[in-house]
Amino acid sequence: MPNSTQATMALRKLGIAFRLHTYVYDSTADSIGLQAAEALGVEPNRVLKTLMAEVDGMPVCAVVPSDCEVSMKKLAAAMDGKSAKMMRPADAERLTGYHVGGISPFGQKKRVPTAIDASAFTHATVFVNGGQRGLQIEIDPNDAALAAGARMMEVVAARE
Repeated sequence: MPNSTQATMALRKLGIAFRLHTYVYDSTADSIGLQAAEALGVEPNRVLKTLMAEVDGMPVCAVVPSDCEVSMKKLAAAMDGKSAKMMRPADAERLTGYHVGGISPFGQKKRVPTAIDASAFTHATVFVNGGQRGLQIEIDPNDAALAAGARMMEVVAARE
């Protein structure tokens, strides 16, 4: 598996430290993030999933723990909008330059407003998709926010 993707090149260009982790990607898994956490042997709340959405028709990126769901109301409010919805997979691939299952918040073709859920900042390091299926980047969440041009926001749905 190559260790050079648009995401890793973007991080290297910024001089941000990170570690790469590979795992066997299971395209039949119910949750890519949860499958990655299990395969890597780390807590699911440290493995962040990258979701592409639209707020009032404009593209945005939400990075949240793999064991959580995005609250569309919170995402819309965080992005100063009225409504949010998930982006169609084909649109997400075209916008980011990545394939679904390998979308990274780093090195996307077009930079969009990005939110990293505040819960990610309780960990020394988190795991974020490295730009291809089966590749995770372990990184300080503050460095992740810097590299993605992201803001820390509360965007996950309340747990029951």
